[in-house]
Amino acid sequence: MTAAAPHGTAIRLVECAKTFPNGTRAMERTTLEIGDGETIVFLGPSGCGKTTLLRVIAGLEAPDPGGRVLFDDEDVTELPIEKRNVGMVFQSYALFPNMNVEENIAYGLEVHKVAPAQRAKRVGEMLEMMQIGELRDRRTTQLSGGQRQRVALARAIAVQPRVLLLDEPLTALDALLRERLRIEIDVLLHSLGVTAAYVTHDQAEAMAIGDRVAVMNKGAIVQVGTPREIYFKPASAFIADFIGTMNRVHGTARDGFLELQGGRVPWTRGGAGVIEVLFRPGDARIAGPGDAQFRGVVARQFFLGDRTRLQVSGIGDAPVTVETTEHREFRVGEEIGLKIDPEALLTLRD
Repeated sequence: MTAAAPHGTAIRLVECAKTFPNGTRAMERTTLEIGDGETIVFLGPSGCGKTTLLRVIAGLEAPDPGGRVLFDDEDVTELPIEKRNVGMVFQSYALFPNMNVEENIAYGLEVHKVAPAQRAKRVGEMLEMMQIGELRDRRTTQLSGGQRQRVALARAIAVQPRVLLLDEPLTALDALLRERLRIEIDVLLHSLGVTAAYVTHDQAEAMAIGDRVAVMNKGAIVQVGTPREIYFKPASAFIADFIGTMNRVHGTARDGFLELQGGRVPWTRGGAGVIEVLFRPGDARIAGPGDAQFRGVVARQFFLGDRTRLQVSGIGDAPVTVETTEHREFRVGEEIGLKIDPEALLTLRD
């Protein structure tokens, strides 16, 4: 997918909160800057406020008094969605069943009173970009989920929006199609150069698509960073547990080492006594007797195709999860050695 890249629009939310008439506080006071041409993903559990935040950007919801939304230096807080020039793609696609594919894509252009010749040219570009030219005369009720998603994207992009907003656009698709479209959307967004805000509860989706990820919980953004920062340097226990799999064990820091039940590693970060440390499954590798820092026993093993996931007991005060790409079988009850890079061990205040 390729297209001419329009100039992106920087977005600023200034002290934006949202309280509904029944008193429900859906979004805490939020200040956030989104760079022009950036793709930011709002990630969090159901009910955390991410869709409300997206709707505030779109103009579908007004922030509480005092909050402001700016596109570049223009204050759009009071502008409704139809005057903000944003494109939206919903989980439900929201296509018109009484129109064919070509008519659905052309709808926004007609609303904007684009001349027929220019409109036809733009629709043709969208059909080619989305690789759905052969579907132009087909009713949307005759399309597969993936085809509908492409039509929804084409309709949103056709009007050359200042900002593209996507609300869980892949949730209704099967896993294989979701993986393929995830890649296509990432390529599309960066080729367009459009500023995009993307809502999902799928961690892998957020990591694959976002230039930055904003993790939300209970109506507030609790960390913003690159996918690598969010994954490897979570700012809180909530984020560490929500993003991927995280091991949490307690050890004793003394005499320059961190001692766990099954062994010890060098420890130079200060502190003494019992501390909690966290590490990802991929940060522990299986090691031979001469190289292992820890010894444990395989409690369970799961073959996942490209890797094997092991639950190993005896390392700490709780079983730890380890992932390996070694092409061999592991037996429950087998003793194995592990080596963990001390720099991969995290400590969190909460």
